[in-house]
Amino acid sequence: MRFLLLISLSCLITLLCSGQDSTRRSITIKRLRGSIKIDGQIDEAAWKEGAVLNNFFEFRPDPTALEVKDNKTEVWILYDNSSIYVAGFCHEKNPKDVMHELAGRDNIGASDYIGIIFDTYHDRINGVGFFVTSTGEQFDARYSQSFGEDPSWNAVYETEAKINSGGWTFEMKIPYSALRFNKKTSQLWGFNFIRQRQKYQQGFMWNKFDPKIDGLVNQFGDLIIPDQLIPPVRLSFSPYFSTYLNHYPYNLAGVKNTSTSVNGGMDVKYGINESFTLDMILIPDFGQVQSDKQVLNLTPFEVKYDENRSFFTEGTELFNKGDLFYSRRVGSTPLHYAEVTDSLRSNEIILKNPTESRLINATKISGRTKSGLGIGYFNSITRPMHAEVEDEYHHVRKIETQPLSNYNIIVLDQNLKHNSSVTVINTNVLRSGHDYDANVTGVLFNLYNKKNMYNLYGRGYMSKLYKGMNKDETGYSYKAGFGKVSGNFNFELSENVTDDKYNPNDLGILLNNNFIESRLYAGYKIVKPRKWYNNMYYNFNMLYSQQYIPRSYQRMQVNVNMNGQLKNLWYAGITATYYAEGNDFYEPRVKGRMFRTPSAIEFGFFFNTNRAKKYRVYTDNFIRLNKHYGWYYFFLFDQTYRFNDKISLSYELSYSPHFKEAGYTDVVNADSVIFAIRNRNTIENIFDVKYSFNNKMFITTRVRHYWSKVENLEFYTLNDKGYLDPNYAYAQNKNQNVNYFNVDMVYSWRFAPGSELSVVWKNSIYEAVDQIRKGYFDNLEETFNAPQNNTISFKILYYIDYQKLPRKKKT
Repeated sequence: MRFLLLISLSCLITLLCSGQDSTRRSITIKRLRGSIKIDGQIDEAAWKEGAVLNNFFEFRPDPTALEVKDNKTEVWILYDNSSIYVAGFCHEKNPKDVMHELAGRDNIGASDYIGIIFDTYHDRINGVGFFVTSTGEQFDARYSQSFGEDPSWNAVYETEAKINSGGWTFEMKIPYSALRFNKKTSQLWGFNFIRQRQKYQQGFMWNKFDPKIDGLVNQFGDLIIPDQLIPPVRLSFSPYFSTYLNHYPYNLAGVKNTSTSVNGGMDVKYGINESFTLDMILIPDFGQVQSDKQVLNLTPFEVKYDENRSFFTEGTELFNKGDLFYSRRVGSTPLHYAEVTDSLRSNEIILKNPTESRLINATKISGRTKSGLGIGYFNSITRPMHAEVEDEYHHVRKIETQPLSNYNIIVLDQNLKHNSSVTVINTNVLRSGHDYDANVTGVLFNLYNKKNMYNLYGRGYMSKLYKGMNKDETGYSYKAGFGKVSGNFNFELSENVTDDKYNPNDLGILLNNNFIESRLYAGYKIVKPRKWYNNMYYNFNMLYSQQYIPRSYQRMQVNVNMNGQLKNLWYAGITATYYAEGNDFYEPRVKGRMFRTPSAIEFGFFFNTNRAKKYRVYTDNFIRLNKHYGWYYFFLFDQTYRFNDKISLSYELSYSPHFKEAGYTDVVNADSVIFAIRNRNTIENIFDVKYSFNNKMFITTRVRHYWSKVENLEFYTLNDKGYLDPNYAYAQNKNQNVNYFNVDMVYSWRFAPGSELSVVWKNSIYEAVDQIRKGYFDNLEETFNAPQNNTISFKILYYIDYQKLPRKKKT
C-alpha cells in the first residue's frame, strides 16, 4: 500500500502541471437606483435596469439538456451600499406544476425553490447559499470542497415569493452583514443560481455544472461588482429570556417533584473587520433542543449522538477540519459522573447527580484573509459540577464530578491553487485541580491537479494527555490517500495508521485506536439518462485491517453496490458484502484478548419513491448470514403523507432481530471473559406531525418509542485462541429489557427576521429491567407506568441589528 501511494504521489505531481479551466459565465451587476419593497412581486421599475440572467442549464436528471423556454428562469441582481438584491421569475407552462409545501425554515419539503450561492473570496472552495421556496420560506447553507453542504449555518435576510398564473416570482434582500468579503475597489465573486422543479426532480444552474467533475463551488460563474463596497459594522445582539417548569416524581423526602427556573442570556455577533467575525454566547440555554435518540449500547464503543445545539453547528466548517471536534464533548456528562455511586458511604443516598456540565460561555472567531488564510479560534468554559449525597441524619455532602474546564481549538487553513488547501489544527482541554489535561495537534493537506481530476490528501496527528504525577501519554495517527475524483470512473487508495496511545476523545471522538486500515474504492457513474434510468452508480469497496501493536490480522471485507434514479423518479439500490473470518480485539473488553469472528455474507436493498408525491415511502433492508453464531436482518420502513400544504404526517418503523448471535457478557477476571449466545430484538417507532399556520409559524410533534431486549440462551468462556468454550457454572442474570420514550412538541413563531418565540413540551421516560417481556404492547404499557419527566418551557429570542438601530440626527 505504501508503495502504491508513493507511485500515486509521483503521478499527481506530474498532473499538477497540466489541464485548463472550464468555460465560466460572467456578469457585471448594476447599482440599485430607487427603492425596492421585498414582497415577492417584481413590479418596481428598478428591476428593469438590472441585467437579466437566463438560459439556465439542466444538471439533473439530464446534465446535457438546456432549459425549456416555457419553463425558463429569469433572474435580476442589483446592489447598493447595504445589500445585494435578487429577484426572479420561475416560469411554469402549467401553474399546477408549482410545488408549494409549507415545511418550515431550513426544510425544503415538497416545494420548488431557487437560491444563489456566493464565493465571496473567489477561492473556488468555499461558499454561502441563500434560498427561497415557492412559499417564501428560507433555507441557507455553507458549502466547501471538503464537507459539501452544511445546512446548519443560518443567516438573517429577507425573502418573499408569490405564485401566479405563469409560475412564481420571488425577491430577496441579502445584507452585507450576512456576508464576508475583502475591502477592495471592486469585487470579483464566484456565484451560481440553483433552481429546483420539485415535481419533475429537475435541477438547473445558471453556470453549467458537470456532475462528473468533483466539487460544486469550483464550477461557479463570476459576479463583478464594479464599485467599492464598504463592509458594514457587523454587530448584532440576540438576547433571550426563557422559563422552565419541570416535574419528575422523585417522591423522596426533601426533594421536590416540581421545579422551576428562569434564565436569560445573549448571543453576540461582531465583525472584527471585513473578514473576521466574533460569535459569542453568554449564559447559554439549550433546554429546548430536540431529545437524543438514545439506544441500548452493547458494543465496546461509545454512541455518537447528533449535535442539536445551533451555536455548535453554525459556521463550524473550519473547526471541523480533520474531524478532531466533536462538539458534544462541551457540556457533556461530567468526567466523574459514574464514580459517584462508588463514592457513597454505607448510610448515604444520592440526592442529585447532574448528567450535563453547565456552560458559562462559548466563543468563536473565524474568517479568511485576502491571501486565502482561514483562521479559526474556539473557546468554551464549563463550570464545576457537583453531585449531592445525603446520609441518614440529613447531612448533605458534595462530590465534585467535573472541575472547571476550558476547551480550545485553533485552526489555520490556507487555500492553494486548484481547490487545494493545507491546514494546521490544535485542540486542547485544560481542567483545574488534579484532573488531566489533553492536547491534539494535526497537519492536513488536500491537493488537486488543475483539471480537478486527481486528488492527493494526507493528515497526521499527535495526541498528548498530561497526567500530572502519572506518566504523560503520547499517541500518533496518520492517513494518506490518492484517487481519481472526476470523470465517469473514479478510484481511491488510502491507508490509515493509528497507534495504541492515540486518544483525541477529550474534544474529539475516535471509537477505537491501535489499527492499520488499507482501503480501495473504485466506482463508475453514468449521469446521462438512459432508457429506464436517469443515472446509475456502481461501486466496489475493499477494506483490510490489522491490529497495530502487536501486529496481527484483524478483518477484511469486500462490498459491491449499485444505486441510481429510475425514470419514475424513484431512487433504488442493491448491495452485497462479504466478511472474511477475523479477529475482534475490542469485543472482549480485556487488553490482549480477542474473539474470532466468523465469515459472513450480507445482502441488502433500498428504494425511495418520488418525494414530490403526496405519499412517499422509503425502505432500507439487509440480511446478514454468519457461518457461525446465527444471523440477523434489518428492516426500515419510513412513510410520509402530505394531507395538504400545511399538514403532513410521517411514520418510521425499524425492526432488527438477531438470532443466536455471540457477544460479550461479563468479565469475571482477566482470564475469565464471559460471552453468551443470545437472541436480541430491537423495535423503534417514530411519529412526526407538522402543521404550518403560515411560512413563519408552525407546530411540530415528534413521538419516539425505542424497545430493545437481550435474552441470553447459553454462556461461554472465551479461550486463549479466541473461541468459545461452554460455561455451565455462570448463572448471573444478564438479560436486558430497555425502553426509551420521548415526546418533543414545539410551537415556533418567527415574528421578525432572526427573532423567534417558542413553546416546547418535552416528555421522557426510561425504563430498564432484567426480565424479558415478549410483547411490544406489554412493553409500551409498562413504559407508561414508569416515572415520567415532563418539561414545559417558554423562550423568546429577539434579533437586534446595529445597522437598524435609530441614530441621533446630526445638528
